[in-house]
Amino acid sequence: MLLYAATIFLSAFLLFQVQPIIAKIILPWFGGSAAVWTTCMLFFQTALLGGYLYSHTITHRMRSRAQTTLHMILLVASLLVLPILPPNAWKPSGEANPTFGILLLLAGTVGVPYLLLSTTGPLIQAWYARAFPGASPYRLFALSNIGSMLALLGYPVLVEPVLPTREQAIVWSVAYAVFAALCVTCAWKSRDLVSSAPAASDTSAVGPPLSMRLLWIGLAACASVLLLAITTHLTHDVAPIPFLWVIPLSIYMLSFILTFDGTGWYRRGLFLPLLAVSLAAITFTLTADKSYTIPVDIALYAVGLFVCCMACHGELSLLKPHPRYLTGFYLMISIGGAVGGLLTGVIAPYVFPFYCELQIGMLACGGLVLAANWGAVRLPLRLVSVAACLVMAGALTWQIVQSNKGYRFIGRNFYGVLQTHDYGTPQEPDYSRIMTHGLINHGEQYLLPGRRRETTSYFGPGSGVARAVLGNRRDRPQKVGITGLGAGVMITYARPGDHYRIYEINPMVIDVAKRDFSFIQDCPAKLDLILGDARLSLEREPPQNYDILHMDAFSSDSVPVHLLTREAFQLYFRHLKPDGILVMHISNRYLNMEPVVARAAEALGKVTALVNYEGDDERDFYPTTMVLVASDRSILQRAGVADAPARTKATVRLWTDDYSNLFRILK
Repeated sequence: MLLYAATIFLSAFLLFQVQPIIAKIILPWFGGSAAVWTTCMLFFQTALLGGYLYSHTITHRMRSRAQTTLHMILLVASLLVLPILPPNAWKPSGEANPTFGILLLLAGTVGVPYLLLSTTGPLIQAWYARAFPGASPYRLFALSNIGSMLALLGYPVLVEPVLPTREQAIVWSVAYAVFAALCVTCAWKSRDLVSSAPAASDTSAVGPPLSMRLLWIGLAACASVLLLAITTHLTHDVAPIPFLWVIPLSIYMLSFILTFDGTGWYRRGLFLPLLAVSLAAITFTLTADKSYTIPVDIALYAVGLFVCCMACHGELSLLKPHPRYLTGFYLMISIGGAVGGLLTGVIAPYVFPFYCELQIGMLACGGLVLAANWGAVRLPLRLVSVAACLVMAGALTWQIVQSNKGYRFIGRNFYGVLQTHDYGTPQEPDYSRIMTHGLINHGEQYLLPGRRRETTSYFGPGSGVARAVLGNRRDRPQKVGITGLGAGVMITYARPGDHYRIYEINPMVIDVAKRDFSFIQDCPAKLDLILGDARLSLEREPPQNYDILHMDAFSSDSVPVHLLTREAFQLYFRHLKPDGILVMHISNRYLNMEPVVARAAEALGKVTALVNYEGDDERDFYPTTMVLVASDRSILQRAGVADAPARTKATVRLWTDDYSNLFRILK
């Protein structure tokens, strides 16, 4: 028993530990977008499906010694791909579809070890069930989920603050070798205990019908959709805090632990009324456009997700088959998880112009749980339940329509939803057009012909970048580099003879800026638009000799960590003139990036000035915080910047490409 338990626990721990490790390594290669996490989860769910399919196939098609021998050979062979460090050859060119690039990279680096790890749960449970006929293997499933949850919660607290990513990958690889040894031992001991596939004449357990298998898939897919949809909703519409993805995933895993523990945590009499209340509360919050404080909003959706996942996974637990059909049961669950990931990670961004997965997931949850309980519910309650589902469907449809009315443009791709809308009327002097991404304004433009070239939003004359551009070498043409186009407001500072070079990772932003705004067309300077991640583009380019390099690539309030490391700063100064100025836009409601920038500047022997600009509501200038970095204090003084330097913090270490810690800079 101990050998089986240890093998399953370690495999589950490694399954979820490798996800943040590899995602953190490749995150800089794909622009630091939150969608990288969603795409990674799609890969892991699909690989899990492959592992479950493998387990189901060999336990039903192969004799005991054949299946254990095959598995031992694959485990030993998988050691050849260690350590799990992707080579630089996998870095994208900047124009390919990020989704498929990420999937290919993951398949080529962690694909084989992850696939074999994912086989462990159902395979070892099947061996255990046949070795110990009187014992239930489903508690081992709960144990595996405990290992998964510990790995997930332990990474940001115990692993990330201590080990650089390269060392994380190496330590994980060593632990995987230990797992392989344990699993080989388990297979060796089980070679004579594992029976062949059951004979056709054995009718001690009736196989589940197709309708039951489809219900298993639907319930698992629904929980997966809700997990990803609520994660997206929290990080885009409630508070774009980079850590919020941990909360929904932990809740998702906790629901598996409780429902498959075998001690009766899931009770229909308790959770079905709670499900009705939760779906009604979330529907009301969405349709009433009701916003509470951030902690209350997070708590509401966290509780709602917990109840929905408990209902979906609880029904799965109640519907689980005889242990003989265990691998098929887990196969259906993994198919459902992969379908949910596919719908939210690949299909939805290219089918729907806005986010609606949450509403779809809620409707599916209500309908599937009702279907699972249909035979146990009396006719009057069935009618009431169906009516409630129809009312919720109508309310959510109305909410989707209302929340997307009034926009000039709504579009969605890998990087999220982009919107433009007009503010005011043509008769008003402040008539303007605004670009938004999530909750964040990405620039606005006055629409009256005489005001189209006026500066707005984050780049008022008192902002750090404006002071750098206006004060640095205005006696000659300037070459200015900018990361992040937005609507193109920074172009208003361009003059004839200047050269502006803007890096933008999202092709939709470029298309919308050209079509709905006129900053690009009105630019009097030479203007280059470079599609792709700013850092990867700068790495490929020869020195550009910028007078000003403005790092303004933050999407929503998330932080592209790879733009704040020592190696990134070394790259920036390779592209700056000796007397050039680096401007770091660090405005953020949740994270204090000042000590991170100060540490990087200190490591390179540079000087800094922290510029806090209060903005001007009457002129549509927003408050900003920027740090100016230069090789010498006289450069900043010549530009008219004598502000106090950015301050370091004892608890914040120097960030490198191998080390970063967002928890240390939480406000």
